[in-house]
Amino acid sequence: MKCEYDIAVVGAGPSGIMAAIRASELGSKVVIVEKNDAIGKKLSITGKGRCNITNSCDPEGFVKKFSSCGQFFRNAFYAFSSQDLVDFFGKAGVEMKTERQGRVFPVTDKSSSVIGALEKSLAANGVRVMYSYPVAAIKKAASGFVISSAGKEDITAGKVIIATGGASYKVTGSTGDGFRIAKELGHEIRPLRAELVPLVTKEEWVKDLQGLGLENIRIIFSSGKKKIESPVGELMFTHFGVSGPLVLDLSGEVTALLEEGKEVALHIDLKPGLREEQLESKLIHKFTSKGHSMMKNIMKDVLPNSLIPVFLKIAGIPEGRKSNQVTKDERRCIIRLLKGLPLNIKSSLPIEEAMVTGGGVSTKEIDPHTMESKIIKGLYFAGEVIEGAAPSGGYNLQQAFSTGYLAGDKAGECVK
Repeated sequence: MKCEYDIAVVGAGPSGIMAAIRASELGSKVVIVEKNDAIGKKLSITGKGRCNITNSCDPEGFVKKFSSCGQFFRNAFYAFSSQDLVDFFGKAGVEMKTERQGRVFPVTDKSSSVIGALEKSLAANGVRVMYSYPVAAIKKAASGFVISSAGKEDITAGKVIIATGGASYKVTGSTGDGFRIAKELGHEIRPLRAELVPLVTKEEWVKDLQGLGLENIRIIFSSGKKKIESPVGELMFTHFGVSGPLVLDLSGEVTALLEEGKEVALHIDLKPGLREEQLESKLIHKFTSKGHSMMKNIMKDVLPNSLIPVFLKIAGIPEGRKSNQVTKDERRCIIRLLKGLPLNIKSSLPIEEAMVTGGGVSTKEIDPHTMESKIIKGLYFAGEVIEGAAPSGGYNLQQAFSTGYLAGDKAGECVK
């Protein structure tokens, strides 16, 4: 069988695009097959459309963020670092800026700038992109691979890079096709779970707080003796539960506990900078100096307005109660709630609505130095289709670009 292409890349997300660019730079004839009608569909909505492309931390920082899978990705992060990515876009005319917590964005604050640069790079390197080509199957042949799609001509390639993404955000085309294909080719798929996903609470009072964002708070998830504590940051109430950076970053650990059938509680520390004794001192001063003020007014100096009626109801204190009528036990109840407003987690939103997919093609079956399958020679993997996920902040996108670069580099270097 004579192959039409040296390398076929399945998926035109960040990992697939970078793999194709790198392989073509090395002289390979490359085609990308993409089920959508445009590249980078999921990339276009990341960072609320601003595209948090990467993080400014060094490669070891990325390794740590991927916890148990971090060692596997180490070679990729060193082969193509976050600085390499910034330099890549700089040469393409897209400057980057670094914001809090090292998050890197294009100075335009538009994902379209990033996608436009990638489109130009693909064209400049002669990469063919075949749109509206949902892959039905990939079969190993004597001298390469045959890629098929219902009602379309087969594609033949000497090597294949699977970069289909995960099973999150179905509207962008990430429907888990890569997992099915990898399994059909003999690979183990580690159990999929939602990562960076909002959580659903048992309590219905969250509906009254829909849209309320809390800043400079800390959250603690607990299940039996296990505690998962966040740094200080932001949380958002939704009509079904909680979201926001702190929740999303810890959601993977929470969903894992829920899948084990364990109960998970959430406590929101609304005043992480103050100890209970300090809070009590402040409340006593406030209650005595404004003794005839109603509690709903007194608490305006302590909590966001929309949270006050809910908070006082949980505390069992009428909004119209005068502050000098609050008992010692009631005051201590207020303090306990300020340091740990309780909620119970019922579930997460489904994986289709998660930002990232946890689980995927087992890293044990992929060579970390090349991203090549240990089972089938000439088959490579890149991006979210590989098991492992990190918190928000640009880490997961860098993994996609880094593994894509490494796969394209190693697949392309020995084609000729």
